[in-house]
Amino acid sequence: MKQISIAILLILTFCSSLNAQEQEVESKEPKVGLVLSGGGAKGFAHIGVLKVIDSLGIRVDYVAGTSMGAIIGSLYASGYSGKQLDSIFKGVNFDDLISDNIPRSAKSTYEREISERYAVTLPFDHLKVKLPSALSRGQNVFNLLTKLMMHVSDENDFSKLPIPFFCIATDVETGQQVVLDKGNLPQSVRASGAFPSLFQPVEINGQLLIDGGVVNNYPINKLKAKGMDIIIGVDVQDGLANRTDLSSAPQILFQINNFRTITDMKTKSKETDIYIKPDITKFNVVSFDDGNQIIKNGEIATIGKIEVLQQLKQKQIKKPIVREAMHSPDSLQINYIETNGINKYTRSYILGKLRMRPYTKVTYKELSEGANNVVATNNFDSFFYELKKEEDDAYRVITTVNETKKTTFLKLGLHYDDLYKSAILANITKNQFLLKNDVASLDLIIGDHVRYNFDYFIDKGIYWSVGLKSRYNEFDQAVVADAFLSQSEASSIGVNKINAELTDFTNQFYLQTLFRNDLALSLGLEHKKLKVTTETILSSDNQNETIFENSNYVSLFGQLKFDTYDSKYYPTEGISFLGEANYYLYSSDYAAEFSPFSIFKAELGYAFKATDKLSFNLVTDAGFKINPKANQFLDFVLGGYGNNFINNFKPFYGYDFLTIAADSYIKGSLNLDYQFLPKNHLMLTANYANVSDRLFDDADWLSLPEYSGYALGYSLDSFLGPIEAKYSYSPETRESYWFFNLGYWF
Repeated sequence: MKQISIAILLILTFCSSLNAQEQEVESKEPKVGLVLSGGGAKGFAHIGVLKVIDSLGIRVDYVAGTSMGAIIGSLYASGYSGKQLDSIFKGVNFDDLISDNIPRSAKSTYEREISERYAVTLPFDHLKVKLPSALSRGQNVFNLLTKLMMHVSDENDFSKLPIPFFCIATDVETGQQVVLDKGNLPQSVRASGAFPSLFQPVEINGQLLIDGGVVNNYPINKLKAKGMDIIIGVDVQDGLANRTDLSSAPQILFQINNFRTITDMKTKSKETDIYIKPDITKFNVVSFDDGNQIIKNGEIATIGKIEVLQQLKQKQIKKPIVREAMHSPDSLQINYIETNGINKYTRSYILGKLRMRPYTKVTYKELSEGANNVVATNNFDSFFYELKKEEDDAYRVITTVNETKKTTFLKLGLHYDDLYKSAILANITKNQFLLKNDVASLDLIIGDHVRYNFDYFIDKGIYWSVGLKSRYNEFDQAVVADAFLSQSEASSIGVNKINAELTDFTNQFYLQTLFRNDLALSLGLEHKKLKVTTETILSSDNQNETIFENSNYVSLFGQLKFDTYDSKYYPTEGISFLGEANYYLYSSDYAAEFSPFSIFKAELGYAFKATDKLSFNLVTDAGFKINPKANQFLDFVLGGYGNNFINNFKPFYGYDFLTIAADSYIKGSLNLDYQFLPKNHLMLTANYANVSDRLFDDADWLSLPEYSGYALGYSLDSFLGPIEAKYSYSPETRESYWFFNLGYWF
């Protein structure tokens, strides 16, 4: 028994000694920290560095980053590999990401109408114009980060991520740095990268935070304080520019901001054990199109440190974390939606914009689109949401809104076309005009022809909303005589065209319901005052003008609109349908011949991409009148090029404005759009039509088209809107016309 006891004691002593040796080895194994600096698009170099580090099998024990370094560092810390990050960022549209380019599908039909005709929007409070705090709210960045980090959404302590992590932000009120190592990871990273003037500040725990690069763009000391023995540092900051490169105010401001960070780096680079400085001299903070080359430069710079990195690897015993392929779930089971920050609006309003209900399954795309729907209202300065996993892999969505105090906006636009000529648009929009969820908008259009548009809308989302519209239009144009005169009258005066002046004053009261953001049904009552005069034909009583029409009309109307186009002016995918019907039941009857009549019209479009640069848009539309003898001044009149034409005027290439007139028509067009450079479009269009009175009384409308026209043009997608020049030709008339357009149509 004594021998057995001695043997057990020896075994225990040996195991204890072995364990102590292992602990001693582990204690001698260096802890490796990785610090990634900010630098905007130049931060793509971090991905190249990580790809090489992964290939060597180096284990990173802690990650710290600022701005773009925080974005890439947090994703690496959450489990993504360098190669995975390379694939992710190659698939991102950074123009959409860094701007408030909320997808068109996120806006309701009303919001689209009022957002697609203004070049500039500015807050307007107490009769003073105020500049916005930033160009972008950063919602698209937050949506992407939330999706990519969903697998760690239930972790609020960043030290418990697969690799511990923290990032740096700046308190804009105190100028002090803020270390973010707890809370919501996407929101924290978003704050660290909130570049001043580009992204609006982010509020976290009562602090208003901006880009951490303002105070600490390379947080090596904070990382060392975490107990790291060896620091791998990646620096993608600019050096000081010489006088030849300082030719603009922004360049000088960047230079001033770089004084401190570059001075700091002289010390911090010496404190970095493995200092990696990729060649980013040819790039700037927005060189996102050069991402592949920047990543490659990161790899090259890291390979230059290959020997010291291999020596580090030899000192490591523990293996790096296993980086499996990361996949965001296709759908989420939502058990509850929590709403916070609501004061002026209701919970049902938020849920209506999110288009989500508790205890339903939604795709992440639907969740992201719902968030964009809320932002697109412009009723909130920010919209923040968290996903908290509950039992059975279901999620609780916790939303927090910050209701905007800016309820009045000044919007401006500039436009020229060949019908209305030059025009300057000034708009005043007032949210919460009378009610919490209403908006009033007034367009004043000053130019060759004075116009106005007034809209008042009580938005109830998927429930029946209430709207009022009022507009005044006027223009003068040479018009085919058949549009306003009978054939006998036109023959008697011996003219084919007359110079006519048209004024239209229309008011609508309507109810609208949304079946989804892109499908709306409207029903309402319309009043129209229509006046048509000419000085071409003198009246019998020797007046200076002849009055063809001067009547008030009252009608009932309905409209069904379905629109999934990704762009109003340059659609590359989607379907558009607009069906309208008016029943005119009353007229003050200037001609004393009124009888009730109806007008029906519809338009269907389908857009698709043939290649990355080439897209097609097929459009067909038609219209007819019931009781066609009634009021020829509301007939369909084709010709010219334009958008937002009033009444029943329809564009048609190859013919001048208001050239082809009848009580019914059918038209088809094929539009080719070749985007040979970003925002530069080569446009080719062919359109065909049959136009005549009582066209659909027999099968003649199925015959070969009587009218045809073709157009070739160039269009630039500018901040003012489309800038276009188009040459059109018709083989029937052998005549050609140039059409020009500048700016959004209004």
